Amino acid sequence: MRVTAVTCVKNEGPFLLEWVAFNRLIGVTDHLFYSNDCTDGTDALLDALADRGLCQHLPNPAEGRNYQMEALKDARRQDIVTEADWVWIADVDEFLNIHVGDHTIPALIAACDDPQAISVSFQFFASDGVDAYVDKPVIEQFHRSHNPDLWCGEAAIEVKSLVRHDFPLQYYGAHRPFQKGKARPDWTDGSGRKVPHKFLVAANPRRIRRFPAAGAREMATLNHYALRSLDSYLVKNDRGDVNRENRAFDDTYWRERNDPAWEDKSIQRYLPDLKKALTELKKDKEIKALHEECVRLHIAKRDELLAKPEYQAMQTQLRAASTLPPQEEAMLIELGLMEPAE
Repeated sequence: MRVTAVTCVKNEGPFLLEWVAFNRLIGVTDHLFYSNDCTDGTDALLDALADRGLCQHLPNPAEGRNYQMEALKDARRQDIVTEADWVWIADVDEFLNIHVGDHTIPALIAACDDPQAISVSFQFFASDGVDAYVDKPVIEQFHRSHNPDLWCGEAAIEVKSLVRHDFPLQYYGAHRPFQKGKARPDWTDGSGRKVPHKFLVAANPRRIRRFPAAGAREMATLNHYALRSLDSYLVKNDRGDVNRENRAFDDTYWRERNDPAWEDKSIQRYLPDLKKALTELKKDKEIKALHEECVRLHIAKRDELLAKPEYQAMQTQLRAASTLPPQEEAMLIELGLMEPAE
């Protein structure tokens, strides 16, 4: 079975080897990376991996700001995608945690009775007080999340999707494929259940791409490490946002994803094999050196940012932020179950 993972990256260098190694463990055979404006060695490491046949690396073709959708449009014409049996579109901070069989994508597909698409529910993993970036697997460091059935007061949680080659595709979306016309493909959730009709009808008023997570994760969960350490989150903010000078920092994104109410270490079943795979990759001296340069530049960027008053304030604010999502805290205050913060 040929499974191609497609992703867009900017300054994800320290995390690339883990993601590629993990995906290979679960049955991804090919990787297509689109990169843009990297300053942390991401592009050099990807080029080296490409030279060894471990991925295909292309510049992002986007000319405006819609980097992901332009890349996904381009991906449709690449042989690495058109010749694949399945396509997996995900980000480098997202790990497909498979609970059935031998914990691989083929086992998940078989358990879902070989549908044309499988959409797997997110579970957001908290930073949970981890301040410092360290160079070891993300799936080892972060193991607390929100209640996986509820997120920010919502029972409906976003998904990412595996797509079979014969899906009646109009276009790939970041979270799900969109089908042509009135086609009704064979499509399941992460428990092998048929997805709801309102999910299939993309033109509904809310553009719903999601459905309740309760009962949807029997066979697989999408572990999303959107925050990682506080250090890495500060670097992520610098990478992906406009200049914050002279305006207040909004900690909503952090608080919505930093709820540590639930412990889930199930993905660590992969950890022994992942560590062996990383050791094997780093036996290549060039790959090891390029990875270490990405790590060095990541730490240097953190130090550069923390020399600025606005990032010092951001760090202080995030350390002090409530671990309750804003929506949950507002509800508790309204019910008189907690006092507002002064």
